[in-house]
Amino acid sequence: MTLIVTAYKSKKELRECIGKRLAYRETSLFGSEYKPDGVLVVAHRPSIAQIGQESDGREFFAQVTMKGGLIHKVT
Repeated sequence: MTLIVTAYKSKKELRECIGKRLAYRETSLFGSEYKPDGVLVVAHRPSIAQIGQESDGREFFAQVTMKGGLIHKVT
């Protein structure tokens, strides 16, 4: 399983972006984890996403189904 870090402050905010491109930060040293089609596991990790800045939101994890490079479903 791979984990992609996102900048969404909540799962609700992520759900509001269904139909849009995923805003994420690639963190793997071993190549891209992002897939334009399929299921991704994403997280909001304020300590990683906002390094050196004030914490922004709470930590959460979600499964995101992508279709054609757009967010299709968030669970």
